[in-house]
Amino acid sequence: MMDAELVLKLYRNMWVVRAFEQGLEREFKKGNVPGMLHTGLGQEAVQAAIANALRHSDAFFPDHRAHGLLVLAGTPGQKIMAELFGKATGVCSGKGGSLHSADPSVGNFGDNAVEGSMMVTALGVALAYKMQKRDDLAAVIIGDGTSGRGEWHESLNLAATWKLPVLYCCVNNGYAISTAVGASHATENLYEFACAYKMQAVQVDGNDVVEAARVTAEAVDWIRQGKGPFFIEYKTWRWQGIFSGEFRPEVEIRYWKEEHEPMKLARDYMLKHGIADEAALAQIKAEVEAEVEQWIAFALESPPPDLAKATANVYVGWEVAPR
Repeated sequence: MMDAELVLKLYRNMWVVRAFEQGLEREFKKGNVPGMLHTGLGQEAVQAAIANALRHSDAFFPDHRAHGLLVLAGTPGQKIMAELFGKATGVCSGKGGSLHSADPSVGNFGDNAVEGSMMVTALGVALAYKMQKRDDLAAVIIGDGTSGRGEWHESLNLAATWKLPVLYCCVNNGYAISTAVGASHATENLYEFACAYKMQAVQVDGNDVVEAARVTAEAVDWIRQGKGPFFIEYKTWRWQGIFSGEFRPEVEIRYWKEEHEPMKLARDYMLKHGIADEAALAQIKAEVEAEVEQWIAFALESPPPDLAKATANVYVGWEVAPR
């Protein structure tokens, strides 16, 4: 059985992800969040497991649904929320938004609007760590939809050949936009691609936070020992698609959102092993939701970016011409 204190920490962190995304989605529908929004609802266990295994000296490249991971990594929640609201108080002064928020102080090297392209960038970071003889690693969070891209296979091949310290976190949530994994690949088990490159690779239940955290920690330990890259395929399911409609079968929705829902699995585990009772778990949920509401209030009250600083930190030496 996993240490009780760690399980409670993971459960709280899962609620940070869920409450953050639920609040963000609510404000997006009100028109307070500019641009596109892809939430990580339903994928809380994966983000909690990854955050638990990394340290600030590692580098990680999040995907477009990993807003909660940015907070769990150590950036103040109100700064991430304000960033997604496009406010000046955001971690990137409102310029990064959902896809380009970064905070190197906690290892967050940022996502890229071209999903999967950061798999190549991660190689450079990992190579630098290896040349410096550090035991840090580069973690890249990718989805099933990126597995058909050239960068995917180029990255796996080079990481395996050079034994680079890369942790590949493949979040297989079943669909790339509206295309099911089995309709675009010869296999629905994407870790098999990594096996073809002679890389350590496993598949794990991405909704079981205890199992996901255990496997992720073991993979990170493997990498830190200098044994090369490790590929984890987290089998999970995203609640929100790319648009407001729903095309997935009702039986599938019910299974993932009710029967095999990540918060339920974690709650059942703790109740079964006597780690916490219903009252304690309800208190965790209430505390996290209250904190997230404070972050939202901060974002709403924050000023928009100053137009005069539009080109700051974009190109060296560029300034807005005075009007």
